[in-house]
Amino acid sequence: METTAVPDMDCGLCPRITAYRAENAARHPDWHNAPVSSFGDPRASLLIVGLAPGRKGANRTGRVFTGDQAGVLLYAKLAEAGWASGRIEDRPDDGLDLDGVMITNALACAPPLNRPLASEIANCRRFLAARIAALPRLRAILSLGRISHDAVLRALDRTPRRFPFAHGARHDLGPFTLFDSYHCSRYNVHTGRLTPAMLADVLMQIRTHLARCLPTRPGNA
Repeated sequence: METTAVPDMDCGLCPRITAYRAENAARHPDWHNAPVSSFGDPRASLLIVGLAPGRKGANRTGRVFTGDQAGVLLYAKLAEAGWASGRIEDRPDDGLDLDGVMITNALACAPPLNRPLASEIANCRRFLAARIAALPRLRAILSLGRISHDAVLRALDRTPRRFPFAHGARHDLGPFTLFDSYHCSRYNVHTGRLTPAMLADVLMQIRTHLARCLPTRPGNA
C-alpha cells in the first residue's frame, strides 16, 4: 500500500506519543491532539520542514507553525519574501495562504517535552518521504534545525554525515537543494542564536536559487 503524506488521525506507531496524545486529549478535548498535516501549496517548489508540532501550538490548533511564536516569525518572514499572504492569527481559519511553499514537520505529532526519540523520527520518516515525493515541482527544501536536516536526508536515503548541518549551509541533492537554518523557536530567537534577519537571509537565498531553477513569476517561484 502506498504511504500517504500524513499518518492516520489515530496513528499508534509510537506508543509514548500515543499515550501523550491521549493525555492531552483528556485535559484539553477541544484541542487538535492528533497528527498535524502539511500546510501550503500542492505545487510548491519549496518545502519547509520543522521539527514537530508544539504542544500548545500546532497540536492545539491543528495547523503547522500556528499558535506559537515560531510560527509568528516564520509566516511573517514568508510574507516579506512574497510566499505568504493574508492574516496571520492564532487559528487555522485566519485566511493565511501560501504560494509556492508547503510546510511540514519531521514528526507529525507533538512529543513529550518537545523532545522526540530517534525511533519516533524513524517511524515518521515514511510520511516525510511521501510528502517530498508528492510535490512534483519541488526544487528546494529548507530544514529548520539539525533534527529536521537529518530526517530529510534519511527520507531521501542520504547519509547525514556526508552533508553537515550548519546555519546558512546548502547541499546539492540532485533534484533538490537542501538549505539549512537554525529553528525559529522562541528559545533560539530569545538567545540570539537565530535572528529574524538571519532567517530572512536564508529565505532570500532560496528565492534567488529558485528564480534560477524555475524562471517564473515571483509568486510561483
